[in-house]
Amino acid sequence: MSSLYSRTKELTRTRKSLSDSPPSSPSPTSRSSRHDRASRLDSVSGSSSTDSTTERLLGRTGSYTRRENRLASLNKPDQEGSSKEYKKMYEDALAENEKLKSRLEDSKQELAKVRTQLEKVTQKQDRISERSSVLESEKREKRILEKKVSEMEEELKVLTELKTDNQRLKDENGALIRVISKLSK
Repeated sequence: MSSLYSRTKELTRTRKSLSDSPPSSPSPTSRSSRHDRASRLDSVSGSSSTDSTTERLLGRTGSYTRRENRLASLNKPDQEGSSKEYKKMYEDALAENEKLKSRLEDSKQELAKVRTQLEKVTQKQDRISERSSVLESEKREKRILEKKVSEMEEELKVLTELKTDNQRLKDENGALIRVISKLSK
């Protein structure tokens, strides 16, 4: 759409410059040839030819003004048409702008939804990570307690062995005391 706008703008500028600019001035060589023709005509016909040359030159400028008028009249409908084109292009641009605004609003709403979802997910992950850290600490504590239980079980085994040894020694001691008492009688 912007390329159409720039082409239309360039065309309008070109037409305007053609209608606003005076006819191009003739080159110095064409001026000198006109001057030569005019002086030849002056020498041939005298003063009456000077008047006719002037009339011819005025007729040429008249043709230039007629051409300018014709170009200006041709440009007027184009200017009206171009103003209609500009109006249509402006309305199209406004419509596209509104569409883009609505898409932007939709995108903003979607972004807000996604942010809230992301926040919920991160909160869940935080809870899960907290739970996992709690679980890990509980696992560590469990391992420590299991080690203590196994150590206590070992100590209990040792204690039961010591009790049995102690009981055996007591029994032996009692037997020895009886043997000594019999011997001493």
